[in-house]
Amino acid sequence: MNLIKPVILHRPWLKANFIYATTVRNHLWTKDYKPGPFPKTEEQRAAAAEKYGLPLSEYASYPDDGGQALGDYPCLPMISAEVKDPYYPWDNPELKRNFNEPMHYQFDLLREDRYNVNARFRKPMWYMLAQCLGAMLSSFGLFWVCDFVKMFHPVTPRQYPKKGAVGLKVRGYGPNQF
Repeated sequence: MNLIKPVILHRPWLKANFIYATTVRNHLWTKDYKPGPFPKTEEQRAAAAEKYGLPLSEYASYPDDGGQALGDYPCLPMISAEVKDPYYPWDNPELKRNFNEPMHYQFDLLREDRYNVNARFRKPMWYMLAQCLGAMLSSFGLFWVCDFVKMFHPVTPRQYPKKGAVGLKVRGYGPNQF
């Protein structure tokens, strides 16, 4: 009961400043999710491998080119979720991931409902492009050739029962009322 009273007393302040309550309650700090600095020594490299749960032999960080802010994050292979075994007992089968497995920094690209970077096509890309262009150009060529031949529906002039009649009178309606 003593813990609830301060919350009730400060409720108007918490409603006005809800971001503070959310941050404190969930302990979500941006610094916790940022990668550490680029490892320069072997001890820093071993510490980074332990931090991400990888053996030192498998750990390799991205090259320090100064352009990316990836720091000590491990350089993982680009493997799409579609290529992974669907019958393996994954901890999270929707994403085909195991618990505490490091995620690729482009994980949003590697999911099953996104682009498959490991796709192997039956035909080379130049061949598929040539097929597409061939279909489009042949359609355009047929349209261009057939555009010179004018086509129309053969229609004869309207015929009425009496010469000079403009319309038919049906059930009491005038000629232009229907």
